[in-house]
Amino acid sequence: MAIKRSIDEINEKIRSGKAVVLTAEQVSAMGKEMTPAEIMKKVDVVTTATFGPMCSSGCFINFGHSNPPMRMERITLNNVPAYGGVAAVDAYIGATETAMPHDTYGGAHVIEELIAGKDVLLQATGKGTDCYPRTEIKTLINKNTVNEFIMFNPRNSYQNYNVAVNSTQKIKFTYMGTLLPAFGNANFSTSGELSPLLNDPELRTIGIGTRIFFGGTTGYVAWNGTQFNTGKPVNQYGIPVGNSATLSLIGDARQMNTRFIKAAYFEKYGVSMFVGIGIPIPVLDEEMAKRVSVRNSQIETNIIDYGSGNFEKLGQVDYRKLFSGEITLLGKKIRSAPLSSLKVAREIADILKREISEGRFFLTEPVALFPRTTGLNNLEIRI
Repeated sequence: MAIKRSIDEINEKIRSGKAVVLTAEQVSAMGKEMTPAEIMKKVDVVTTATFGPMCSSGCFINFGHSNPPMRMERITLNNVPAYGGVAAVDAYIGATETAMPHDTYGGAHVIEELIAGKDVLLQATGKGTDCYPRTEIKTLINKNTVNEFIMFNPRNSYQNYNVAVNSTQKIKFTYMGTLLPAFGNANFSTSGELSPLLNDPELRTIGIGTRIFFGGTTGYVAWNGTQFNTGKPVNQYGIPVGNSATLSLIGDARQMNTRFIKAAYFEKYGVSMFVGIGIPIPVLDEEMAKRVSVRNSQIETNIIDYGSGNFEKLGQVDYRKLFSGEITLLGKKIRSAPLSSLKVAREIADILKREISEGRFFLTEPVALFPRTTGLNNLEIRI
């Protein structure tokens, strides 16, 4: 008879200090010698992690009311525009926002500085109303003076993502980094067998309400992420090939750590933000044990030409080859390198492992699971 366990049963083992918690890399190594049934008997929780550039990120901030009060309509933080069309003193600052198109400083830098406890210059204007008569303000804020500082990221933790190359004779500057001419390099941005959604490809245990490690503190999955696309083909191991599911995440930025939230600038492309995410995967049955023992050699993704302008697919490659530092494409050997940091992802997985093992982090049952099959629309030009 197949063994099964519930999240409640796993949490009880965590409380009693009896839960066996391993990182995804450790379980991947076990999978070379052990069957899923054997892994199921030995392991209760597997910790996964990723740390890479995630542009679709930002923070809601409530500044608090001045005296006299004001409806802030045009807002900047360290001269970076924030969106004020939420409420009188609420704003959202996006990680990629900049004051000017070619600025190397943007919303991600503002967020990182606020998390670090630094002062940030708030400037705002408004038309003035009977209930909000003030028309302008200039002051310093920090994470201790504002009412709320909430990170809410619409699209993080891609399940899988493309490898970027450049077939043209010119350097291309992209969100996947600088791509050298004539297939001079290949960039990718996924932590492979350590990556959260690659260890639960069917999203059986990850859904709305899942408790996670988020930027150095506890966070939650709020919804499926934007561009959530589970209609992608899967390989023989059941792993989606190419970018697929995504997560929308929320957490208290005031409690985050700049070790795991880092601003970045991609040359001639723009600002982004590195986000650290860790997700515990409960080993509920043999099928989950099989999933969490996936290895880099079993995970494949698409090689896409970012130079041609039409994102042509040129081939597929597995993560064992990508992490080796060299892949072969069209008969040519190409240097490969990750944009994401495997070192920091491993650190996150180890932190989460310790927090669970020592009874400070418990697993949650999702309040709702995500759609099993979705597609993705492209923008149609109709004017």
